[in-house]
Amino acid sequence: MGRKSYTASLEDYLETIYLMGSGVKPIRVTDLAERLKIKKPSVSEAILKLSGKGLVKHERYGKIILTSKGRKLAEKIYSKHKALYRFLTEVLGVKPQTAENDACAMEHMLSKETLNKLEEFLNRRFKF
Repeated sequence: MGRKSYTASLEDYLETIYLMGSGVKPIRVTDLAERLKIKKPSVSEAILKLSGKGLVKHERYGKIILTSKGRKLAEKIYSKHKALYRFLTEVLGVKPQTAENDACAMEHMLSKETLNKLEEFLNRRFKF
């Protein structure tokens, strides 16, 4: 994946599909629209784009499921989110809801190098 080959919005859809379906369970456009608090036509448009990029499988009025490519990308996005959330809450002491919102905004801009350094830092400081 090259930098910015996917918009933040499409990445949010992938991450949400991944979280709602654990990456393998199919979900519906209605489910996604309700979770994201947006209208179904907007979800349908985004799903069409994701399908065109080979990231999801979706039949009209059917269920949405991540392809293996989509699942891998969603896992990377969610990994960034988790690392940022941990840093914000555990290191900086940011309130959970604020950290959740900020991590969501920041995850789209974080380079692989920065993510690796952040994860190394968290793993040295907070061994789990």
